[in-house]
Amino acid sequence: MSAQIHTQDRLLQVIVAPQITEKATRIADKNQQIAFKVRTDATKPEIKAAIELVFKVEVDSVTVINVAGKAKRVGRTMGRRQDWKKAYVSLKPGQEINFAAGE
Repeated sequence: MSAQIHTQDRLLQVIVAPQITEKATRIADKNQQIAFKVRTDATKPEIKAAIELVFKVEVDSVTVINVAGKAKRVGRTMGRRQDWKKAYVSLKPGQEINFAAGE
């Protein structure tokens, strides 16, 4: 595996948004994992480095899921939503990300 150089600009663009849903909340409570929507070309090492850079926490592991876009219809025209990638991030014991701290 080649050593990949991660620039700070690239790492700041990897995380698109946190996923705050019922399923993500259930997984956070049960498995101590946090879900993020990430770029489709992001890799696990990039996601780990980006989370550690942005939130100043230590990441234990990253699991990635490719989510297929839904087929949608408007009148007679069929369309399709864009595919996207979701990352479940496990933090090391004692680490925590608080999204409500900015309020």
